Amino acid sequence: MADFSLGKFARPARVLIAALVTLIGLWGLASGDGSYGGTRTVAAQSAAPGSNVVLIRLDGAIDGVTARFIERGLRITAEQDSELVVLMLNTPGGLLDATRDIVEVIMASEVPVAVYVAPEGAQAASAGTFVGAAANILAMAPTTNIGAASVVSSDGSDLPDTLSRKAMQDAAAFIRSIAETRGRNVSALEDTVFLAKAYSASEAVDLNIADLVAADYASLVVQLDGYEVEMNGETVTLDLGTVTTTTVDMTLLERLLAFISSPNVAFLLVSLGGLGVIVELWNPGMWIPGTLGVLFLILGWAGIGQLPFSWAGVSLITLSLLLFYLETTAPGLGYFGAAGTISLVLGGLFLVGFFGSPGIPGDAPVVNRWLLAGIGAGAGLFVFWFARELRKARRIKLYQSPTVSTSLVGATGVVSAILSPAGTHVGATYTSKDPAFEVLVSGERWTGEIENGDAGSLAVGSGVEVVSVEGNHVVVKEVRPVSQGADDLKNESSSE
Repeated sequence: MADFSLGKFARPARVLIAALVTLIGLWGLASGDGSYGGTRTVAAQSAAPGSNVVLIRLDGAIDGVTARFIERGLRITAEQDSELVVLMLNTPGGLLDATRDIVEVIMASEVPVAVYVAPEGAQAASAGTFVGAAANILAMAPTTNIGAASVVSSDGSDLPDTLSRKAMQDAAAFIRSIAETRGRNVSALEDTVFLAKAYSASEAVDLNIADLVAADYASLVVQLDGYEVEMNGETVTLDLGTVTTTTVDMTLLERLLAFISSPNVAFLLVSLGGLGVIVELWNPGMWIPGTLGVLFLILGWAGIGQLPFSWAGVSLITLSLLLFYLETTAPGLGYFGAAGTISLVLGGLFLVGFFGSPGIPGDAPVVNRWLLAGIGAGAGLFVFWFARELRKARRIKLYQSPTVSTSLVGATGVVSAILSPAGTHVGATYTSKDPAFEVLVSGERWTGEIENGDAGSLAVGSGVEVVSVEGNHVVVKEVRPVSQGADDLKNESSSE
């Protein structure tokens, strides 16, 4: 009858529950940073009530997480009926799709948007050029720069000629449409794409790319008081005489997503998570490897979901985990482990950036090649060691104390079963093809054979005497009378 008990599902259920509780806790922390999930009000310039300005800081590469963060910030701006939103920008570039999303929400904003490239030494490089140009007001701090927006492959290398021309024309048309809409210098901005030109703050102002230079945020607010902005065909004058600034920060969940969406971190989480689950399946009841494994896998795949990944890489990584598990079920072969190692390295290689999809240069979303080499070498060495140890374990002869072996010689016992063919008994070191016996001697069972090769001449219950001991195998001869052996067998049967 089938066993429908839930006992066999207890351990997997505990692992999944623990992982879900952890994720729910992280979600709760992420949503508890403030009424808007990470906003805070800083001191106003004046004690008198005045206009509200929302300040959003973007310091890092542009990707899917930062795009959603800026979209959330602009939504908060609309909800608070703010006078102005300031996006303080410092970025080396990023993903083209995420850049288009940010430009779209900026162009559609009902509240004037000022992009402020700051602090001093900051840059609005590559993708940042598109974001800055899309703003109603583009301000820059001294010693900052903007530009170098040529299109390359997602790993930072040059594209093939035909694809490069197509991507360049597309990016140029994109920045040209932005410049025309915002009344900026079309030719100068096109040069950032075609010629990879970059401009200092003063050069950008002189070329009508940027609108003004401000030393800091306070100076920016002062300069923008009374500034006229075109909004939906109408001229809006900013009233920033007295300002209350609300700063929008990333929530804990957004920071977590930004961290795990790094290709290196996501690949490590998936690799370590798969290993933890395999260890738990190989040796159930350890809890920690299984719980952490499930959690790491969830976080790793969530991070990969934020990247321009390829399904080929995902499939290879999944295949590698399956092969590693098969290695534990067919121990000592080494084939599945070696194949799993190769699949894991290829999966990391193909995961993001390998197929040369167009992008704007910045932090290239690829798994570090040195990391791939290290993980491949580590996994290969572990598989080699694992298979080698299991092969050695198969060849180990069980140790038998010389004292015990000597004491058995001359002892009497009884034939309790016939083993045929010989040498198949687990743990036996006897390799003869003659039939073997199972002998009960001094309350213990031994595999045995008859002295001088008289195979099969003793029936179950026959009395025997031990002549010699070979590991776990005894050589015996028949003895008369057999009453003692029969009594031993009878006593064992009654005790069972």
